[in-house]
Amino acid sequence: MNIEEIRALSDEALVAKLNDTKEELMKLRFQQASGSLTDTTRLRETRRDVARINTVITERKASQKEGAK
Repeated sequence: MNIEEIRALSDEALVAKLNDTKEELMKLRFQQASGSLTDTTRLRETRRDVARINTVITERKASQKEGAK
């Protein structure tokens, strides 16, 4: 998922996507621990997706605070 797709989502959709992505990350970590994970790059991509979503959420919160001043 790229940053343009993430920025196009609404606030509620962002939170839902963040929860889904974190759940997927947890499943991938379990697969890695059990040795059944074949595509190890998926773990890295998912971790970065979580970071991207968190960044957009933080940016939106900061812009709302500035707009309130």
